[in-house]
Amino acid sequence: MKKPVISSIVEALPHTVPFVGPEQLERVRGRPFRARLGANESAFGPAPGAIAAMTAAARESWKYCDPENYDLRDAISRFHGVEIGNVVIGEGIDGLLGLAVKIAADPGTPVVTSDGAYPTFNAHVAVQGARLVKVRFRNDHEDLDSLLATAIREKARVLYVSNPNNPMGSWWPAADLQRLIAALPDHLLLLLDEAYCDTAPPGSIPDIDVANPQVLRLRTFSKAYGLAGARIGYAVGEAGLIANFEKVRNHYGINRTGQIGALAAIADQAHLATVVAQIDRARDRIAAIARENGLKPLPSATNFVAIDCGSDGLFAKAVLDALFDRDVFARKPSAPILDRCIRVSCGLDAELDLFADVLPLALAAARKTL
Repeated sequence: MKKPVISSIVEALPHTVPFVGPEQLERVRGRPFRARLGANESAFGPAPGAIAAMTAAARESWKYCDPENYDLRDAISRFHGVEIGNVVIGEGIDGLLGLAVKIAADPGTPVVTSDGAYPTFNAHVAVQGARLVKVRFRNDHEDLDSLLATAIREKARVLYVSNPNNPMGSWWPAADLQRLIAALPDHLLLLLDEAYCDTAPPGSIPDIDVANPQVLRLRTFSKAYGLAGARIGYAVGEAGLIANFEKVRNHYGINRTGQIGALAAIADQAHLATVVAQIDRARDRIAAIARENGLKPLPSATNFVAIDCGSDGLFAKAVLDALFDRDVFARKPSAPILDRCIRVSCGLDAELDLFADVLPLALAAARKTL
């Protein structure tokens, strides 16, 4: 039988996805979760104005999106005090990461990231055929010094850093990021993933400098803004760097309803502040539940808390499985050392009540497997 020729890069890739979604887990289980605490979504929801705008926009879903994303780019540029040419919109940070790797990394060229950092980025590097180089975390933080040294040694094209970090919730002060930026060699593009910047403590997010063509700042409406399903992210950078996205992006890939919702969301900073306060309270609650069960919650600047289960990855996986059995969806890191933890997203009171009820049962069940 005749067949098409498949790219050698694609042919060599495994059949996998970076994350198994809760919907697939529910299909396998045959029942829904009662607490959805694994995907770092915001159960606190988007701004009321964003909901109203998207509801109205649904009636005009027959229209394509604005391929220039003009109104949203204009609002974001004014929000950050930059020019509209310094902003590009993408299908969440995920889509922008793929485009950035395509722009900066040729097949075979080195790309540096942390071992255990965002796996979707790794998937984009693999699809590009670039060579991924991983650096171990240090004390549950991305090791900025080792990342930079590795990028210099490997003559890497791209360096990926998230601040605050997923999956551990850790962060670096802005001054440490500024030192990293100042030391970048001239062949390197820094992708600074700031998906959780809205929940970070003061002094942890560097000022945006659009004069520097080596730094791309990546933000999203998926986390504190509560629009994960809308798939709207954006990047801010030097105008010449941003212009390259026009060569490779899917100009009609943005959800029109999401465009309109994001425009309303960024206009309602009061709602964002309310959500951030709710996230902060939920983080405290998750940490308290962990301590009540003899576990160690790690400090978090995100909308989740990593909980050290006090053993190894096998035990943490057993805890996670026992939570699944009791209708609580959570996740865990996969990299060595980090995998001793489970990761619990900030949720509504009822969800955290359920987590508090079932965690001791899950721990007891997991200990029987040792």
